[in-house]
Amino acid sequence: MRERVLAIVTIIAQYVMTDRNQLTESEIVEELMAEGFAAEEIDAAFRWMEDLSQQPRKADEKTLQVPTHRVFTLEEVWGLSAEARGFLIRLRMLGILDDDAEEEIIERSLQVAEDEVSLRDVKALTALVLFSRTTQDWWREVDCFMDDDWARMFH
Repeated sequence: MRERVLAIVTIIAQYVMTDRNQLTESEIVEELMAEGFAAEEIDAAFRWMEDLSQQPRKADEKTLQVPTHRVFTLEEVWGLSAEARGFLIRLRMLGILDDDAEEEIIERSLQVAEDEVSLRDVKALTALVLFSRTTQDWWREVDCFMDDDWARMFH
């Protein structure tokens, strides 16, 4: 069931990214049910997203942050695909993810996955975490990494 909940979260993130966010929650539920998802799975996905959005946010700190390199545990290596780990490392090096966001993405990825978490799944979770953690405009960055258009990120 966790894989299906993650699939629902991915679909909802894609709705947000493609400006389909004019859809009401009930319209999204109807579309998901039409795609074969059960009501319990949809409820679990919405609860997960609601929990994510209600986590306390840290105030923006303007302190000097020294880049760190995170070493993945054996469980994380087995749970996250090589592409997903590389993606997180890249976002960390570009300064898009801070320590807390990266940890949250990894933790949530491993919580919902029964099999190896794919790059696509990690991208969706990353988009949701970034949207829930900040009041800054991350649309451009998220759009760039969802499309694998890294050159556009710097222009």
